[in-house]
Amino acid sequence: MAGVIETAKYWLPTYLRQRSVPLPVGIKDVIISVCDHYEPLHHADKAEGIKRLERWRDEYPRVNSDFRDFNGMSPRHTYFYPIEQNDPDLLKVLREIVDATKGEVEVHLHHKDDTPRRFQDRMRKGIDELREYGFICRDAKGNPRFGFVHGDWALDNSHPQGKNCGVNHEIKFLRDLGCYADFTMPSAPDHTQTRTINRIYYARDTEKPKSHNFGVEAREIGSGPLAEDDCEPRFGDLLMVQGPLGLNWKHRKHGIMPRVENSDLTSVNPPTAQRMDLWTKIHVHVVNRPEWVFIKLHTHGASPPNSDVFLGDPYKRFHEDLAREYTPDKSWRLHYVSAREMVNIIHAAEDGHAGNAGKFRDYRYKLGNDHGS
Repeated sequence: MAGVIETAKYWLPTYLRQRSVPLPVGIKDVIISVCDHYEPLHHADKAEGIKRLERWRDEYPRVNSDFRDFNGMSPRHTYFYPIEQNDPDLLKVLREIVDATKGEVEVHLHHKDDTPRRFQDRMRKGIDELREYGFICRDAKGNPRFGFVHGDWALDNSHPQGKNCGVNHEIKFLRDLGCYADFTMPSAPDHTQTRTINRIYYARDTEKPKSHNFGVEAREIGSGPLAEDDCEPRFGDLLMVQGPLGLNWKHRKHGIMPRVENSDLTSVNPPTAQRMDLWTKIHVHVVNRPEWVFIKLHTHGASPPNSDVFLGDPYKRFHEDLAREYTPDKSWRLHYVSAREMVNIIHAAEDGHAGNAGKFRDYRYKLGNDHGS
């Protein structure tokens, strides 16, 4: 509890000042992405890691097969896999998971006391290894592009004590390596939490730690679509896609103090209808486009007990609630998307597209490359 109070200084003043833009009247699109910091070797040896992966391969399709969104898509999962754990035997089963679940794989990295050269070399090697299994998407020019989550939350050397990173120019390096967006935040109650919260925005590398503390919000600019091969960030160096962060007054500690809602899905705080209602009210969206609501959730789902949430009844109940409450009859279109698809829809909103958001899943970055399937 003391840690939660101490680290609230990074985000709570912003939260108390912010006034959520009201949800508009009429049909609204809610766009949900589960970004999993997917670490099968967390407190496990290789044999146990493979066992965990095989469980996901075998059980997750049975959990989500009964549910469909407005466009007929089943719940999606994006596996941000730690490239420092790349191993042919593990990646082979991960490929089987993706084929069985229609999920996608993006880049996760834990590193500390690093140097710019070592960081870039490690990233290139890890991305190339993922490409061999067909995991990395491409832009219109055929360049590999990827989403990113920083291990231990320490993006851009953001921990006050310099822990778990060491690279001040990480925002710029990620951009140059082909990162289309970062999905690390929110990290509360960790000390790496930014002051900017509940926003989709562009960070600019300041050459100092925690460049993503502030940025320019993504917005509809009314100029029409970019040229097909123009994938440069519009307002900074890197797009930051944040999940909801706030206070949950309906889920109180000891019945008194509100709990922190940080969009983390765990065994002790699984997804529920009540949390979903709060996520929509926090209302993360592209400026001038309030009818498209983006809900980026995160978890560490590879290992128990969190895996039990996604492979068992809690996740089924959650999707049953969504199927009942988020329907066109109740002014909602529900969309299950990958991290990549969420960013594509964000860019479609910036370019002025409207209506059924699910039509824009492949708007800019597409799956498929010349490595693997």
